[in-house]
Amino acid sequence: MEEREWVNAAKKGDEYALAQLFQQNYSFLVHYLIKLTYSLEQAEDLAQETMTKAIEHIVKFNGKSKFSTWLISIATRLYIDQKRKQKREQSWQKQEQALRMIKWQAQSANEDWHMMLESLGKLKDDFRIPILLKHYYGYSYDEIAAMLQIAEGTVKSRVHKGIQMVRKELNEDDKGQYPVGKTVEQN
Repeated sequence: MEEREWVNAAKKGDEYALAQLFQQNYSFLVHYLIKLTYSLEQAEDLAQETMTKAIEHIVKFNGKSKFSTWLISIATRLYIDQKRKQKREQSWQKQEQALRMIKWQAQSANEDWHMMLESLGKLKDDFRIPILLKHYYGYSYDEIAAMLQIAEGTVKSRVHKGIQMVRKELNEDDKGQYPVGKTVEQN
């Protein structure tokens, strides 16, 4: 059978035809993904995800391109989505690290933790509650999202913005003194 015939059979629910299409294209797909990711493990994971998406959406394949081209486009989109997610996670990790640094700086500079709590107290509930749940009580972003019945991304955004507001507040309160994170040598 030709590829077009395999595709038509797969669209009609023929599992053998679908398996044949995947068998014919799997090696090509994995090699492409290895070149994209530089990781065999990540390439194989993405290949599996690609196959799953292809199974779910086989009826949407219009046949204007080769089946392998369609698989590559799915794999590429999955890879890009994965990279975006990694960037977001890295951003939130940096933000969490920044809060830990603020805590450390406040403690090491003999700053009263009371000032930090006072600054938190000036925040609106929308920002204060997620910060307290995340950094004081140690809940994960998804747990906080479930508790507050808001999207996880909204929780992350509010924690990040709230921390920025606390930093600004602490720096304004320290006018005439050294801002948190600065030493005599830095000023």
